[in-house]
Amino acid sequence: MTLRFGLAANRRHHEHAGSALLQWASGCATQLTGLDIKFIAVGRTCDALMTGLGPCMEPYLERYPYGRDGGLMRLVSLVAGGTENSVPIDGVIYLIDPVDASSTFPEALALKRQCVTHRKPFISTLAGAREWIEVERIHAGLEPDTQTHMLTGIDNQVVAMIAHDALKAAMLDFADAHFDVLSRFSRRVATGTTGHQLNDLAWSRGWPKGEVWVDRYKSGPLGGDAQIAELVLDRRCQRVLFFEDPHVARQHEADIQLLERAVCTVGEYAICANTPEMAHRWVTAAERCSSRASC
Repeated sequence: MTLRFGLAANRRHHEHAGSALLQWASGCATQLTGLDIKFIAVGRTCDALMTGLGPCMEPYLERYPYGRDGGLMRLVSLVAGGTENSVPIDGVIYLIDPVDASSTFPEALALKRQCVTHRKPFISTLAGAREWIEVERIHAGLEPDTQTHMLTGIDNQVVAMIAHDALKAAMLDFADAHFDVLSRFSRRVATGTTGHQLNDLAWSRGWPKGEVWVDRYKSGPLGGDAQIAELVLDRRCQRVLFFEDPHVARQHEADIQLLERAVCTVGEYAICANTPEMAHRWVTAAERCSSRASC
């Protein structure tokens, strides 16, 4: 079955030859070979790809209207399942410029929220887009791309693990299921209660009692999200696993958005997964890569 991904990029990410969109598309050209995927590309995003890469990307593109004509709004509907006249999409790559006002338009915010609600991938950075194509290749049974080893450098990376109250159990299940891979990171950080629970889990798994598995920062409402955002901005945290609950009002919404903006600010370097399903799909692909490499 053909994978269908929405594709959009804020102006800064598509307006010149060295922009993030064209870096991503030119870099993943070989990865797309053999992958049954179609990108539903909004207006100028599609134009930029056709102008910059032409025949290389044309087979993978389906053009949607400009944003001003409702292109991004239509993608929101497709994430939710579409209508009898449209075909749903499996996720979204939306390269966000955090200082572009259009990234805060209702349709932009709704696009991400509906991905979280329907537990579909929402990829907002260049680093995330590069890696996600490899994730889909591995799950399609294709050989890992030698230029994109998913576990390269993991021993020197830091991962943040954050979960809202309704998803703390899901974070613990995720950490338990993938404990060995997560333990390979040079450092794990978390906010408040999530960090406490993750340390208890690690000790139950045999992690040395006098040694924390996760370094804890403050709870989200008390500034923990902002503390981790600082790590991201300083390039001291490369991956954020942020299991969000889209169904409750959150008093510290501004802090949550701050962390997500921090990830997009260093988007060539940082990656964020907003749902347990997205994190599980990534780490499962990483584990398959690792097992193939050891054969």
